[in-house]
Amino acid sequence: MSLDKNLLIGVCGSPRNQGTEFAVKYALEYARDKFGFETEFWTVRKKEIKFCIHCDYCIREKKGCIHKDDLQGLYPILEQAKFLLFGTPVFQGNLSAQIKAIMDRCRAIVAKNPEVFKNKVGMALAVGGDRSGGQEIAMRTILDFYQQNHIISVSGGAFGANLGAALWSNDKGREGVENDQEGLKAIRMVIKRLAEFQ
Repeated sequence: MSLDKNLLIGVCGSPRNQGTEFAVKYALEYARDKFGFETEFWTVRKKEIKFCIHCDYCIREKKGCIHKDDLQGLYPILEQAKFLLFGTPVFQGNLSAQIKAIMDRCRAIVAKNPEVFKNKVGMALAVGGDRSGGQEIAMRTILDFYQQNHIISVSGGAFGANLGAALWSNDKGREGVENDQEGLKAIRMVIKRLAEFQ
């Protein structure tokens, strides 16, 4: 599959249509309208996503994952896109089980092609109900996944978006994120940096 050098895939790791989904869509819209990215949105909501069972089928067969679930539709987009945005709600001080399952299951496409993610560019986004609810820990986990898979990770830099875009919903879901002006500014800062790699 050929690489689309202008495609940004936004993966939303929330099972609800609330703050995280709004934030990921906001980032994609800003990237498209301000910098001309092609964008695609993919959500875990209402998807069947099985956990990695470390069966090593992907290592032995080099044919992808043994599970035939909704990730079969995401894999080709991840392979095609040059730019990645993984967004997660904060569950128990870290990322959601759904986005973690996606990252674990990416082992299947890396086993098939060890350079599938090499030199792609990725950003992290996390939404917490508390102001300091684990957003940075969740983003670090996403950035660690990028590091392990040769993805260039970007942030908005110092003064507002050090690790990525951290947002605070104030336990008000979408409404809270819509009103988090600092968090939305952080999204814009990271997207601006992402655009430098176009």
